[in-house]
Amino acid sequence: MLQAPEVRASLHLPDDIGREQAWNAIAAQLGQWELRGTGQWAAVEKASGEFVGRLGSYWPERADWPGIEIGWALHPRHWGKGYATEGGRATIDYVFAHHDVHEVWSLILEENTRSQGVARRLGFELFDTRFTSHFPDAPHGFWRLPRA
Repeated sequence: MLQAPEVRASLHLPDDIGREQAWNAIAAQLGQWELRGTGQWAAVEKASGEFVGRLGSYWPERADWPGIEIGWALHPRHWGKGYATEGGRATIDYVFAHHDVHEVWSLILEENTRSQGVARRLGFELFDTRFTSHFPDAPHGFWRLPRA
C-alpha cells in the first residue's frame, strides 16, 4: 500500500519508503495496542480477501497531540468504496466503548480533501489548523468529534 504513489503523496511519505519503515510501523502499532489499547487493524475486503489498507486509532506520546486519533490509509484501488468511512465508524465506536474520552480526533493534511470528506461523513468538524512537532513542514487540520 505504501508503495502506491498516491498514498505516499497523501501522507507526505518519501519515495524510498520500504520494508524497514513498514516493519517499524508495524512494531509501533503493536506497542500502541499493548501500552494504550489503541492501534490500527488491517482492512481486508470480505468478498475477495484482498488487503485494502489499515485503519483504526492512534495515540502517541507527544506533547502537542490532541488525544486519540481515528485514521485510515487505503490502497488507491479501494478508494471511493466506503471502506474508510465504514472502518472509521467502527473505530469510533470501539474507542468510545473502551476509552473514557470525551472526543476523538483526526489529523489531516490540508490538501488531503478525500480524507477530509471521510472525516465530514463521520461527523468530524475542523477545529483548528496548525503544525505539529513530528511534522513541522506542512500544517494539519485538527478534526474533532465529541462523544455523543
